[in-house]
Amino acid sequence: MKKLFLLLPLLLTLQLTHAQILKRIGRNAQRKVEQKIDQKVDKAIDDAVDGKPKTKKESGKSNDDAAGTEGTGNQSGGNGKSGTLKSYSKFDFIPGEKILVEEDFSQDAIGDFPDKWNTNSTGELVNVEGKTGKWLSLSKDGVFMPEFITSLPENFTLEFEVMCNPEYSYYSTPFHLYMASLANRKDFQGYKFLGPAKKEAVEVWVHPNDAGGQRGHSGFVVWNAGKESMENESSTAQFHKSNNYVKVSVWRQKQRLRVYLNEEKVWDVPRAFDAEKKYNTLLFMTGRTHDANDRYLVHNLRLAVGAPDTRNKLITEGKFVTNGILFDVNSDRIKPESYGVLKDIAGVLAENSTVKVKIIGHTDSDGDDKSNMDLSKRRAAAVKTALSREFNIDAARMEADGKGESQPADKNETPTGKANNRRVEFIKL
Repeated sequence: MKKLFLLLPLLLTLQLTHAQILKRIGRNAQRKVEQKIDQKVDKAIDDAVDGKPKTKKESGKSNDDAAGTEGTGNQSGGNGKSGTLKSYSKFDFIPGEKILVEEDFSQDAIGDFPDKWNTNSTGELVNVEGKTGKWLSLSKDGVFMPEFITSLPENFTLEFEVMCNPEYSYYSTPFHLYMASLANRKDFQGYKFLGPAKKEAVEVWVHPNDAGGQRGHSGFVVWNAGKESMENESSTAQFHKSNNYVKVSVWRQKQRLRVYLNEEKVWDVPRAFDAEKKYNTLLFMTGRTHDANDRYLVHNLRLAVGAPDTRNKLITEGKFVTNGILFDVNSDRIKPESYGVLKDIAGVLAENSTVKVKIIGHTDSDGDDKSNMDLSKRRAAAVKTALSREFNIDAARMEADGKGESQPADKNETPTGKANNRRVEFIKL
């Protein structure tokens, strides 16, 4: 009984407002009070944030991914280390056909809030030791909107990376993503937790700490007319206090919602999106924290549209192009999250055993011409090797070549244009 009395003021002090957190606290309260709440929040993120931009090579540029997200370094699994293709053998995520948004914050200065975003709170761009590129450190209790995203069509993929400080408190709120239908986009801050009466959205959230402190949590909510019409939650090993990095991949196909945390498919909901609604806004949301050091950081946001039709493109039209084969920085090492795309291509080749293809790598214009040409050739060769070794496609059916930066598909003046130029082509011979 004494423990229950101790719990009541604790809950009042925390002032947690989100429905999922309240539910989980209720379910796990008795078990939680029996544990000593003595977690010490690791300040590694504070020590890691150096407040200075990373220096580049003498050329001033680096060509990070021939067909992938610039600046992701060696982040491949939940622990931030490169894994193997086979570790993603159940990963069936395939990015959209055309990249509409590639937000790497390269146009903004360290210490600033991104110019093309809006918020009712604050945040700043930081460098993180051991990680490449700029990360958006989100302040407590805020709504954050990339204003340049104005449409979420019936077929799209969304990818981004999330970090939190180690030992993120169980009592601090989750990291929320809302894919919303907003009649007035200027009223975006009204989505704060309880929201307006006519909230229309599909919500996905992650939290790095469950009641036992050994796993993380994820959930989704479908909002209709301000009410939860569907929701669920589950634990995950992909994002938790000792594994504080995760890549989130969201795939919408008409009404269907699929969500992946690293290689794990955590949600596959057939009727999440309303086919009659126009989803036009992307919102990230944070809430009040139990510890002053608790925070989330976001990196490399990519929105792509269209459902890739690999078989028709390659067999009928004679060419298939993908931005979904990712590589480590300045390397021909294929990232394991490329498995879904490679498996899709391998399936088409296996079903059409007489078809031969030429694999051609392309880069953006960062770096010098000679290095980009060499890198594109090595990456094309790496794709050929992966298809042969991992998927048993006869190597004699494939040729490999690279064009470097010589054949851009888009302008090399923006992160999005560069992302579309970093690609791999499959040409039917």
